[in-house]
Amino acid sequence: MAKDKYISMRGSVTGFSFANLGLFTGFADGIYNAVYSLVILEIFKNSAIVGIYVAIYSVFCMIVALFANEIFRQFSKVRVFYFALIMLVMCYAMMGFSVLPRTFIVLDYTSGFAITLSSLLIPLFMSDFSGDIGMARLNSRYHLWTNVGALFAPMLAVVVATRFGNRSAFFMSAVIYLAAWMFFKYFHLRQEDKQIKPVDARKTVRALWKNTISFFKTPGMLRAYIVNFGFYSLRAMRYLYVPIVVIENGFTKDTLGLVLTIGIIPYLFMSDLMGRLVRRFGKKIWLVLGFGSFAAFSVWATFATGFPLLAIFVMWQVSGALMEPVHDLLFFDNTKKSQQAKFYGVFRTSCNLPNVIAPIIGAACIMLFGATSAVWIVTAVIGVLSVLVLLAKK
Repeated sequence: MAKDKYISMRGSVTGFSFANLGLFTGFADGIYNAVYSLVILEIFKNSAIVGIYVAIYSVFCMIVALFANEIFRQFSKVRVFYFALIMLVMCYAMMGFSVLPRTFIVLDYTSGFAITLSSLLIPLFMSDFSGDIGMARLNSRYHLWTNVGALFAPMLAVVVATRFGNRSAFFMSAVIYLAAWMFFKYFHLRQEDKQIKPVDARKTVRALWKNTISFFKTPGMLRAYIVNFGFYSLRAMRYLYVPIVVIENGFTKDTLGLVLTIGIIPYLFMSDLMGRLVRRFGKKIWLVLGFGSFAAFSVWATFATGFPLLAIFVMWQVSGALMEPVHDLLFFDNTKKSQQAKFYGVFRTSCNLPNVIAPIIGAACIMLFGATSAVWIVTAVIGVLSVLVLLAKK
């Protein structure tokens, strides 16, 4: 196992046990993502400002990810995960009520702290207990369950949002994360508590800087970072702007829920298949196909309207399904288990940084061209550049 020692656990716990948490995270996050950009649009009344808000929010999450290694040095991963899940339950439950905009924003940032930690910890737990299973199989299982959960999330979110208001859907996410906390508690997982040491801010920042430099000096990490950055940039743009564009094109929330639900189907059919194909043919071919097809559909989406546009939004999910089980394997395949907890916080900034850069560029495109659909120019460029990085010589 990795650096942290586990002093007790249920005998049946394996890497698959943690991969099964994807059912809860997929369901909860699917509900959250279905209404999130619409709630932020209600607050700021402008789709360009939505992008700027999300960018600032993502800077905060990226800082949390960078300092995650320092948090794990002070507290056991098990204790941090329990804390993160309970914080998500409390924040999402409070966000589900019709609160003032400033209160919602405070809760949004607090939940961002928790979701960043939880998203860091699940892959680390899977790696700790991977054994002979391998991260490729565990990733496939995790994403399969994530997509099973996400299949039902958009329609449920739309039904609740239509009847009780967009924010009320967050309460459903709180209930699901409470179930995740109970499921994790069933593992009876325990680690030794760590001795909390006084924190010297200057030494902490210096250690953070050294860790970041060490990460990028490690062979293969720069390419892994760029590829992951590209994947999450496309994901960020899709989650943020697809709901807005669907509504702006005159479709109802029910249509939005249907589009998001149908878009999950490719992931369900392809998750397990991709795990086998990756083991047989490697990672690169699927990443190139995924990024390349996403770029091609992005060019079409810039000009499409009506039902062809909805079809593109669904086809994007096929591109995403090609990449989802493999986009982060470049990290796990090129690091030792003893390095993973140390470097994973730095690597995970490639998930947060796209939420800073991509929406700002998208907002600039909206202001420049006067239409939300202009953001698909950005996704086309990101897709092409990611393909070039994958095909470049090391």
